[in-house]
Amino acid sequence: MRMTVDTERCIGSGMCALTAGEVFDQHQEDGTAIVLRPDPPAEVQDSVREAAGLCPAAAIVLSPADDR
Repeated sequence: MRMTVDTERCIGSGMCALTAGEVFDQHQEDGTAIVLRPDPPAEVQDSVREAAGLCPAAAIVLSPADDR
């Protein structure tokens, strides 16, 4: 899995950081999401999917990992 956050859509609700704090953080200035691990390990991918589902702005974009 690979994921990104559309910072233009992010409203800084913090649901991602609360749900998957090992993958997300927030900017202190405006609360928008910071991606700490764009390629999260398998053991936290369920939390990342949950965070994406809880995001009120639908700013978290999930995609399959690149098979390079």
